[in-house]
Amino acid sequence: MSNSSIKVENVSKKYLISHEQKERYVALRDVLTRRAKGLGRMMIAPFGASRPRSSGRFKEEFWALKDINVEIDGGDRIGIIGHNGAGKSTLLKVLSRITEPTTGKLTIKGRVASLLEVGTGFHPELTGRENIYLNGAILGMSRTEIRQKFDEIVDFAEVEKFLDTAVKHYSSGMYVRLAFAVAAHLQQEILLVDEVLAVGDVTFQKKCIGKMDDVSRQGRTVLFVSHNMGAIGRLCSKTILLDKGILVAMGPTSEVIEKYINSTQQGNSTERTFAPNPDKQMQILGMQIVGQDDHRSSNLDRVYPFKMIIDHEVHEPTDGAVIEVILERVEPNYEIILRTYDADLSPERMNVRQVGRYRSVIEFPGHVLNAGTYAIRAWIFKKGGEDVHDAPKASIEFSLYDSGTVESYGIGHQGKQRFGILAFPLKWDTSALF
Repeated sequence: MSNSSIKVENVSKKYLISHEQKERYVALRDVLTRRAKGLGRMMIAPFGASRPRSSGRFKEEFWALKDINVEIDGGDRIGIIGHNGAGKSTLLKVLSRITEPTTGKLTIKGRVASLLEVGTGFHPELTGRENIYLNGAILGMSRTEIRQKFDEIVDFAEVEKFLDTAVKHYSSGMYVRLAFAVAAHLQQEILLVDEVLAVGDVTFQKKCIGKMDDVSRQGRTVLFVSHNMGAIGRLCSKTILLDKGILVAMGPTSEVIEKYINSTQQGNSTERTFAPNPDKQMQILGMQIVGQDDHRSSNLDRVYPFKMIIDHEVHEPTDGAVIEVILERVEPNYEIILRTYDADLSPERMNVRQVGRYRSVIEFPGHVLNAGTYAIRAWIFKKGGEDVHDAPKASIEFSLYDSGTVESYGIGHQGKQRFGILAFPLKWDTSALF
């Protein structure tokens, strides 16, 4: 066997799901007929065994995981992504021994710390101080080890003021801060973290990502479940994609994220098309994103330019129309980064658009935007905004990753962005003063 810290061999997990069987509409004549039949059976066999009544329930087998094979080396940073119900949390529960697999074999080298739910391992009636020792003991740490890390845990969690307050009075954010601080600071070889970090604020999420990065640098293994592709991209060198309990892909994070993004949208995720509508004076027929060498992809290297192509049609001569394109950062809340227009907004420079089909190409420069997830949308309006010709609701989402530039190196590992929306090289001029 290799020196892997985690080895999962043909692991499956089955649950039994109860369903309530739908009953058809019951009329009065049905009730009277059943009663008559029941009386008839009693007269024929008054002392016979009673027949069991159907409860109307039935059970269905549900495989949350199916034949998972994974081998993870010590010090790896592994992301786990997939749609809701894909089996991500179930996999972490199996790895943390919360639940046993139905079939298969699991081999783990090293102690495991897991943060799967808000307040995992916490007792609501105990104080924050008491829960640090309780949670540490659950994770297999001695009292001496916990005492050595106690001050670091409290400083990281930022709950010193409420340390001697029962945790049942904590907010969900305070719960998460303290629970993560305990799990991350105690000397476990393997750290399992579920989407629970989404409860914390943006500043604390960044703090947690940085801590998990530090943990992995110490040779400890991190498995991180999240729907936040930016966080997965920043932290994880490899990623696992699950779908309906099946391992779809495992490999470099950028490649797996692209596969996942492509699977979340019907058809080509880098292209949108719209049916012609002659009732509109002017309309957008299609939008698409292309990267280097006109390669279509929803996951692009930020150091290279990319293009947005807009096909539009003018059904009748249109005066004063403008095509506007908006670039937004998806996380945390679709923040608008820029707007660009295909015409000067001054009246003397706006021409009448003639009937026909047209294609506009917008080139976005490389080495400007930081790594992350973005959305582009377009619409057509008349100068002044009083008349909207066309406003498709659909947008195109895509991700920019960083292949390892100094601008986005930050405090993290090479190739993963850390701070800000922009990350372009500025000119520096340094000279000796004496």
